[in-house]
Amino acid sequence: MASHRFFGTSPVPRYVQLADLLRQRIARGHWPIGAQLPTLPALMAEFDVARVTVRQAVELLAREGLLSAQQGRGTFVTGGRGPARSLHLATSLQALADVYRHDRPQLTLVEESRGDPPVREGEGRAAAAYRFMRRIHSRDRVNYCVIAIWIEASIFRMAPRRFRNETVIPVLLDIARDRIAQARQTVTVSSADAEVARHLGIARDAPVALVRRVFLDAQGQVIYLGEVVYRGDHVRFEMDLNP
Repeated sequence: MASHRFFGTSPVPRYVQLADLLRQRIARGHWPIGAQLPTLPALMAEFDVARVTVRQAVELLAREGLLSAQQGRGTFVTGGRGPARSLHLATSLQALADVYRHDRPQLTLVEESRGDPPVREGEGRAAAAYRFMRRIHSRDRVNYCVIAIWIEASIFRMAPRRFRNETVIPVLLDIARDRIAQARQTVTVSSADAEVARHLGIARDAPVALVRRVFLDAQGQVIYLGEVVYRGDHVRFEMDLNP
């Protein structure tokens, strides 16, 4: 397959990738609310895609409430992305829990099973058993992150319903605060692989933020490991700087 000048050889459907590019332009204010998009032939020429690809991309953004195609008039911006979600680089476990305690995204469980966490050298030692979950968080029908979660099995059994239906960090502090002796978080800017791109509806290699969290007990055993991938257009970093 020849590499496309905009979309490369990504397996993500081309209309999804085009929708992501148009969505980013709307989010940046390149096309403010009320603005008319270029004509269909102009978009075809700019992005080197077929007519059906442009139509499918516009229909996708119309379902999200960002565009409105008006017969005989053209396509207009009817909604903005809104402010990006702040990814606050908390400096305490309680501050991190407070960020998520009142967060109520829609949660879609993709996978649940037993599974060993990918513990790296120097991060601690693995426990005998874990519960693994992979799920997608969304708002207003837009998927904004994919999260892989490993919770030590005995802790998971203390509140399985809550762990499945709520954001995990506040639940951990509510039921197992005394087990948490150390907690670390790292943030890396990267690009989406094929699986993440498919889950988040973005182009492969689109910018993403990778957040990795590891909690240890007093014996140095990993009791929680989380790997979160946020789509780049839904995140801005916030960090408090003390004078």
